[in-house]
Amino acid sequence: MSALETIIKNEILHNGPMDIGHYMNLCLGHPQHGYYITRDPFGKTGDFVTAPEVSQMFGEMIGAWIIDTWQKLGAPSSFTLLECGAGRGTLMSDIMRVAKSVSDFTNAVQIKLLETSPVLIKKQQEALSAYSPKWYGSLSEVDLNDPLIVIGNEFLDALPIRQFRKDNNQLKEVVIGVDEDEKLSLGLSNQPSDIDAPLNMKEGEILELAPIRNQFMKTVLDMLKKNRGAGLFIDYGYNQSFGDTLQAIKDHKFIPVTDHVGDADITSHVDFLSLRKLCKQEGVHEYGLVKQADFLKSLGIVTRAQILKQKATSAQSGKIEKDLNRLVGLDEMGKIFKVMAFSSEPLPLAGFSI
Repeated sequence: MSALETIIKNEILHNGPMDIGHYMNLCLGHPQHGYYITRDPFGKTGDFVTAPEVSQMFGEMIGAWIIDTWQKLGAPSSFTLLECGAGRGTLMSDIMRVAKSVSDFTNAVQIKLLETSPVLIKKQQEALSAYSPKWYGSLSEVDLNDPLIVIGNEFLDALPIRQFRKDNNQLKEVVIGVDEDEKLSLGLSNQPSDIDAPLNMKEGEILELAPIRNQFMKTVLDMLKKNRGAGLFIDYGYNQSFGDTLQAIKDHKFIPVTDHVGDADITSHVDFLSLRKLCKQEGVHEYGLVKQADFLKSLGIVTRAQILKQKATSAQSGKIEKDLNRLVGLDEMGKIFKVMAFSSEPLPLAGFSI
């Protein structure tokens, strides 16, 4: 039993069953034992691989999008590029490599990174030392006086959610408890929630709510409204209302969310419909939702792969093609990963239609 599992069980025994959001917070962000606090989870030796780690082509496409968006914002002489959850710094490094030929951009950009993991901050410092980034532990700490471009790849999925199941025409919260074998287990609260079940929700269905994710998004939108700018979030997600998407992964395999406490990643699919509605409520322009495959192809990733293959060996060429398929194949990342963009004013953003 891990130290964190002991802490969680003791809290449950003293305070009663724990909502999933609080459980995710502890598993991922506990200051001593949290998953993201204690390790580098990326790559073949970690638990999962993200798109920037698959191929440089991903970061190059995002870099091209950011430069184009900066130009469409009027090419401000000073602006902030904020990345939320920068991993090992791979994505930002690829972005800046693309940007090195655009001197006005590199002179104007101020790189800011939202990160809570000491392990990953160290990796980011090594990868991005040439660009003098600044690090922040929360959005409230980020100082802004200039236009903003904010990006996040596989960031929103790790923000905590809560789950509710329709049970006898009532919504009851899904909670974490300790069963008779003294193991952590999922169950339902004994008391009905004060949240009304949506009219079209069926018996037994799961409703996922993400108040922390929505508040994070609202803060981002407030920053954009105040300073002008645009944002891009890429994540696995959906545009629907109901379903159980909570998942844990360890060693590239899915496991029960109550196993390997503090040693497995816990995420949920992003409810992009809620985020899009929030944009409209806040008066920020949003551009719908597109598949990662369509987005990257519209930016020219297939052509970029062909260019890379021209100077590649046969083995290298095969890997480039394999990596391309990983990013845009509809049976790989291309379909399940979605791309959402938003801006303080309507702009002809690449990859989207106004």
